[in-house]
Amino acid sequence: MKSVIRQILTKYWGYSDFRPLQEDIILSVLDGKDTLALMPTGGGKSICFQVPALAKEGICIVVSPLIALMKDQVEHLRSKGIPAVAVISGMSRNEIDIAFDNCIYGKEKFLYISPERLTSEILLERLPKMNVNLLAIDEAHCISQWGYDFRPSYLQIAEARKLLGHVPVLALTATATEDVRKDIQEKLQFKSENFFQKSFERKNLSYIVLHEEGKLQRLVKIISNLEGTGIVYVRNRKKTKEVADFLLKKNISAGYYHAGLASSLRSKIQDDWMKGKTRVIAATNAFGMGIDKSNVRFVVHLDLPESLEAYYQEAGRGGRDEARAYAVLLYNKSDKAEIEHRTELNFPDVSEIRKTYQALANYFQLPVGSGKGVSFDFDIAAFCKTYNLSIPVAFNCIKVLEMQGLISSTESVDLHPRIHIKTDHNRLYEFQVKNVAFDHLIKVILRSYSGLFDDYVNINENEIAVRAGFTRDEFIQQLHQLDKLNVISYLPAKDFPQIVFTEERLDVRDLHIDRQNLAERKKRFVTRMKAMLNYATSKTKCRSMMLLNYFGEDISHRCGSCDYCLQRNKLGLSELEFSNLQGQIKSVLSSGKISLNEILPHIKDSGEEKTMKVVEWLIDNDKIKYVKGNLLEWNE
Repeated sequence: MKSVIRQILTKYWGYSDFRPLQEDIILSVLDGKDTLALMPTGGGKSICFQVPALAKEGICIVVSPLIALMKDQVEHLRSKGIPAVAVISGMSRNEIDIAFDNCIYGKEKFLYISPERLTSEILLERLPKMNVNLLAIDEAHCISQWGYDFRPSYLQIAEARKLLGHVPVLALTATATEDVRKDIQEKLQFKSENFFQKSFERKNLSYIVLHEEGKLQRLVKIISNLEGTGIVYVRNRKKTKEVADFLLKKNISAGYYHAGLASSLRSKIQDDWMKGKTRVIAATNAFGMGIDKSNVRFVVHLDLPESLEAYYQEAGRGGRDEARAYAVLLYNKSDKAEIEHRTELNFPDVSEIRKTYQALANYFQLPVGSGKGVSFDFDIAAFCKTYNLSIPVAFNCIKVLEMQGLISSTESVDLHPRIHIKTDHNRLYEFQVKNVAFDHLIKVILRSYSGLFDDYVNINENEIAVRAGFTRDEFIQQLHQLDKLNVISYLPAKDFPQIVFTEERLDVRDLHIDRQNLAERKKRFVTRMKAMLNYATSKTKCRSMMLLNYFGEDISHRCGSCDYCLQRNKLGLSELEFSNLQGQIKSVLSSGKISLNEILPHIKDSGEEKTMKVVEWLIDNDKIKYVKGNLLEWNE
């Protein structure tokens, strides 16, 4: 089997060898074992399920919460000649029917779906008919209430497993603490504990924290002193444009990106950055998922992320080519107040949650007891304007409703216009003979695209209109007429985020918000927030060690390249020398407050110069402080 999977790797990816742990994970899956793979961002997780799926007969079902990531991987597989399909919110019932039928008949090798879709009636009916060889769960930390991005829909995966018999599960994540790791295996009902963990250490990535009041000015200095492309992460959409405009005024090539931009504009901005036409992207955390750009030289955070999990994942988009890259966090005192305010914003009052739920039901005109599984286009700005709601409050109420398992929301779906011919070749020919006005257009469409009789096919409306000698509006009008005549099914482009009612719409009086669960999640949020603040404010430990320790990885060596280590390195002392001197100084000061001159005679096996360096370093990093003039004490 080893030779088979290596042949697949070479044939489709052009690599002669696997990265560390990839082969072990693949062989575990092929041996039929439930497997958890913990690999850092950019570690090659997708190959871990794509290769074993290709090595076996049948189809691999991939569960992912990210539409952009699903679409990106489907396009990537298709470009290699591997049949794959993603079923996402916003698709028509007929489109979904065809996609699932193709999976049953063996026309697809990979089926990408959201966790909500896995429990839909339409899929549950078809699932037992599919020859499934592997169930891959991406972003598996979402199944754990201990995780930073818990999604109730993930809890239903274990139920769906029962319909698949002995099909193995491969759960994948880039960020999981020890509690989350155990929870994933338990919630997915692993037959036995089985996980592979690649070290979270990124030796080529230098983590830097700078305490800075003038963040934008420091940002310019950072970019000016570094080469290559980079990402600047900020908290809100408005700020992305403000930062990009500021950089442009400083003659730095920059663009901005957030989920609220039109699909065509997002694609152009992303493409320009990927090709190096734009050097820096100022973005919200909507940017980066699924983007495979290996030579990002710096990732700067102007605002604090809400957790170390989120920070590690976003910072990890730098240096995937294993060359030196920098993850810089700019911090000042106002950040602490801002992130604490975010705690209250993220957990709105129950009355606001009820009000938002009622408004959603009214907005989509849903009667009580209806709407389960239905997907709606959703413009949050228009929604809030209609009901005079605050956008941040409504956004967070929707997140709470998601956590309660009542609805789910997605980012923009970005579906291209597409058509499917609903009749067979003979009947289509008869229609063309009887309806000469449509004959030319149908011929142009048939010459331009294949597979129209079997499935929905993406089309370029402008291109086909020109070929057929129509204006775009005339062409679309003809498509609508053919759709009404039941000759084709025409689905226009769609680029709105989606709201899906995962349960029947409730009367607001019957809406139960689990206050205890909400309080527990708030408590966990605060714990993660404090860990993030501790990372930003600490001056006494290697940044890499702090991150690795957070994820349960016990290491004793410093990275040597973070801001802490660079200061330590200036002392010219070995780790052993520094630890020895620090221990002696601490021991002396534990007996009481004394002056520097009184410390020196007590230090053994070291010269005065080295001792002075360590004392100065300990003072600079708040381990020692002056009290009563020239007296020193240990600051703990």
